Amino acid sequence: MKASFWHRSLGLTSDDNWKREWIAGMVSYFSVVYIVMVNATILHDAGMPLKAAMVGTILTSITGCLLMAFGGKSPIIVVPGMGINAFFTYTLVHSLKLSWQEALAVVTVTGILFAIVAFTSLYRTISDAIPANLQHGITVGIGLFLTFIGLQKSGIVIAHQTTFVAIGHFTDPSVIVSCVTLLLGMVLFVRGVQGGLLITMLTGTGLAYLLGAGSTTTRAKSGGTFQEYGDVFATLSWGNIASLVFWIAVFLLLLIVVFENIGLVASQTTIIGRPQNFKGALRALALTNIFAGIFGSSPVVAAAESTAGIAAGGRTGLASLVSAILFGATFFFIPLLTWIPDSAIAPILIIIGGLMVQNVKEMNFSDLTETFPAFLIMVMIPFTYSIVDGMAFGFIAYPIVKLAQNKGREVSPVLYGIAVLFIANFVINALM
Repeated sequence: MKASFWHRSLGLTSDDNWKREWIAGMVSYFSVVYIVMVNATILHDAGMPLKAAMVGTILTSITGCLLMAFGGKSPIIVVPGMGINAFFTYTLVHSLKLSWQEALAVVTVTGILFAIVAFTSLYRTISDAIPANLQHGITVGIGLFLTFIGLQKSGIVIAHQTTFVAIGHFTDPSVIVSCVTLLLGMVLFVRGVQGGLLITMLTGTGLAYLLGAGSTTTRAKSGGTFQEYGDVFATLSWGNIASLVFWIAVFLLLLIVVFENIGLVASQTTIIGRPQNFKGALRALALTNIFAGIFGSSPVVAAAESTAGIAAGGRTGLASLVSAILFGATFFFIPLLTWIPDSAIAPILIIIGGLMVQNVKEMNFSDLTETFPAFLIMVMIPFTYSIVDGMAFGFIAYPIVKLAQNKGREVSPVLYGIAVLFIANFVINALM
């Protein structure tokens, strides 16, 4: 009776091997656990306490993996998304001037809307309305943005009065650590070493302290971890909910979350040979995003690292359940993780940015009306240091170049509406 309950709940069949699922869950966890510190560091840039951001990241990941295990019945690991966390900090907070509490409210509202989309056929309507080139352009642009942030945090690139950016000082121990860590991370990744990014981050930390570049005492407050988390849990602020900025933030975040998760879930459920799990997995992700804002985290995605567990034999929700248990054990290591320096984290951002840029190969370069707007998104996101402004240039340019070639009918009404919203946002900001 008990066995049949677990089989039904986690999507296990008679052909599935319990031992193999446990191993797959462990492999996925060690492949993606680096996100706890990396995500917390980015949220810390938004003003959130570091330890509290780590707790929020872990709780969100546990909840996501459990929902995926029992709702999605798939070996997909759910964690805060890289790139989306940059949107949270550097766009919602730094560019749009929302407080991090208001940004968490944006995340929860986005999760509710995502749930409506996932539990209906709206996800197809939204996905079909946005041209593939623009979707890929957003991913590539965010990848370049993450790379730029990583280069800044590492000290490899520094500010310059004349040229704006310049090469850093290679006599600085932090820069040396970042370069060595970056090279190690690339070698481990191309060789397909399981948990390579985690190994890279820990090795970089050891090297930083060896060279005297590892002091991070100012990054974490003293005191109890969970006492600090009390200032973050469910501290959503609704003071800006009536503003246009708030709803522009919600809309853009929804587009990014929907696009990224639809692509990832479709790919991963196809790889395991169970495309029928797509809807359940997408719904699990949507519900997790509601909790993300409450727990104090940026939005979640179906982790690309899930493929490591799938390659190890994961086919069911049992693998996700195992990962959830291991994320629970991560609470015990929070005090140690706060000592990981930027020089060990920045190379991870650079590597992940490089992986996201690979989406450029999926783009159509034969039609200039498709290419140029996507190009604007790719370059303007990092150059304006704003994902919203970068997207705005591409989404405004797209209908204009289509109309210039008498191809206005190829543009969906939804896209025209998005372009108008972006223009309105520029006008309002100029008048304020």
